[in-house]
Amino acid sequence: MKIAIDIRRIQDFGIGTYIRNLVKTLAFRDRENSYLLLGNERTALALCEFPDNFVIRDWDAPSDSWRTHLRLHQILQDHAVDLLHIPYLRTASLVPCRYLITVHDIADFLYASGKGGVRGNLRWRMTRRALLRARHILAVSLATKRDLENLFQVPSGQITVVENAIDERFTQITPLEERRLVLERYQVNDPFLLYVGSAKPQKNLPRLVEAFAVLKGELREHPDYGRLRLLIIGDELSEHSDLRRAVIRTRMQNEVRFLGFVPVETLRVFYQSAEVFVFPSLHEGFGLPPLEAMAQGTPVVTSNVSSMPEVVGEAAVLVHPENVFDIARGISQVLLDHDLRQKLREKGRLQMERFSWERSVSRVLDIYAEAAA
Repeated sequence: MKIAIDIRRIQDFGIGTYIRNLVKTLAFRDRENSYLLLGNERTALALCEFPDNFVIRDWDAPSDSWRTHLRLHQILQDHAVDLLHIPYLRTASLVPCRYLITVHDIADFLYASGKGGVRGNLRWRMTRRALLRARHILAVSLATKRDLENLFQVPSGQITVVENAIDERFTQITPLEERRLVLERYQVNDPFLLYVGSAKPQKNLPRLVEAFAVLKGELREHPDYGRLRLLIIGDELSEHSDLRRAVIRTRMQNEVRFLGFVPVETLRVFYQSAEVFVFPSLHEGFGLPPLEAMAQGTPVVTSNVSSMPEVVGEAAVLVHPENVFDIARGISQVLLDHDLRQKLREKGRLQMERFSWERSVSRVLDIYAEAAA
């Protein structure tokens, strides 16, 4: 069987983690099927050494234009592809072979501004059509599976849950001296809470800032946490007016720092050095950052909604993400209860090990075979 995989977003966060680990594990495990990787050849070759049954085709076309669909149709026909794996949710017009879609979340349809109107309705219809015509759909969590059933009316039997796992780079521990140098470079001298991810509306960052302000008021005289800070790694503050207003309204300008995007090696240091990792998202298809924090031995506070309870299990303190005071309560509980912190560290490492790219890709291979049957 010849299988094509769209790898154009291989350098993204989240979806890129999925594509990188899918392709690397397939290259290590599967010598029977032939693979055509569609994306940037140089980026793909830097990932690993591919066996002879892998071919990379340079294809950096922008997503979802009609010209892109026509070109993809021609490439798939030229290479006699039997099955196309689309590793994220998008439309799939003019695909001349069977195809699978991996769905990470449907947040764009729930939270994106301007999602209504004629254009939004057309996009919903085309996406639903692509889902219903897919040979099979891979959902990264039970929550995502339920979302597909409810929003797009996709039959349950057409969807299989194949969970994500963390990138192996987050299983490494940075030596103490290197950590110290990184923190000095970023001028981080005080204990801190950490959030990692985008600042999209569903990430709930304005409430996180408000909860942090409540917590600061409670801990102002605390000997260890009186100078507690909140570090946010991901989007820049200037791009999100609602978040900027929340920082100004709570007078947290000197207490909250936005570091933008940082290299993985640096991110590991912040995970390892944080007092608590806080992830109060309103909606997650899977939610890798809490597992990455657990892999680095950091206790986690996260939401009790969407996919988060199934991802973190009993290894995190769950809070109601729409209740600022409940978020503050959860963080305070973890900060001040030494025994709880230690239990969360131990449970976190065990929970993280539940998820494995080897197991997930083994299931993907089964689905490939079923789809081609």
